[in-house]
Amino acid sequence: MAGDYFNLSMRKFLKEVGVTSQKQLEAVAKNMPGGITEMKVKMVLSVERTDFEHVVEGFIDLDG
Repeated sequence: MAGDYFNLSMRKFLKEVGVTSQKQLEAVAKNMPGGITEMKVKMVLSVERTDFEHVVEGFIDLDG
């Protein structure tokens, strides 16, 4: 079914986003100056040829 293909394709994309984003954030966190206890982060999802934009903002604690 087309819906099943869309769902699998979307999950594959989101997995790639999650894995690559985590690696990048780990690299940034490792190089943060001392004394900084959190990172303010923002993820923007957009779809070409549409006006769709989804923004998620938050904080990631560095000092658990």
